[in-house]
Amino acid sequence: MERAFDILELFLDEHELNPPEITARLGLPRTTVHELVSTLVEREYLTPATRDSSRFRLGVRGFQLGSAYAERLDLAREGQLVAEGIAEKCHETVHIAVREGTEVLYVAKVDSTHPVRMVSAVGRRLPAHCTAVGKALLATLPRKRVDELYADTGLIAMTDNSITSRRALHGELEEIRAGDGVAREHCESNDAVACVAAPVRDHSGAVVAAVSISAPILRFDDDVEAFLRDLARQGADELSHRLGFLAS
Repeated sequence: MERAFDILELFLDEHELNPPEITARLGLPRTTVHELVSTLVEREYLTPATRDSSRFRLGVRGFQLGSAYAERLDLAREGQLVAEGIAEKCHETVHIAVREGTEVLYVAKVDSTHPVRMVSAVGRRLPAHCTAVGKALLATLPRKRVDELYADTGLIAMTDNSITSRRALHGELEEIRAGDGVAREHCESNDAVACVAAPVRDHSGAVVAAVSISAPILRFDDDVEAFLRDLARQGADELSHRLGFLAS
């Protein structure tokens, strides 16, 4: 069974392979490869590349399994599991959020275990430009699309530190794009809270959500920020993987 999976996983990087190529890559006996390929063809996990070809490609069964998996995915449920894992490592508040227009909607959350912590709720909406999670999502959009989103609306301020001009927003989004994709917010939606966030991709590679970690500014120094940035990025990668994204 393990060898059959080894054969199938070769096709993650190759469109077509023949038995001699599979034999060379896996170091398996030729007879074993021919038997396994025959079984995989019979079960429709592999199919001949052409009618008379000795080369093979992935068959319909893999597509059917992938489709069934995608249909059963639940972003909020998968996000909650990832958020719980992140919170265990940092003991700060962790959110999973999606963007709806110029707002972000929190779909999963784990509270900090500290007495002093951020107060929020699943289902809450905030202006995207005032949050790290929103900026992480906006930074994945082309500049033109961001302008379209804010064409008919101003950038309201939630605190004195909030971004209120489109020029300033574009400047920060460019910094996120030029960096590692992790966004930062410092007292922009709450005077006492700082936050970092990283984008999440689905099986198609599209950005569908973001993972954020929030902490009171009394615990937020450069070392803590670096630690939380790494955790946010790792959490986003894990959730992306759960949603079927395969990083190149």
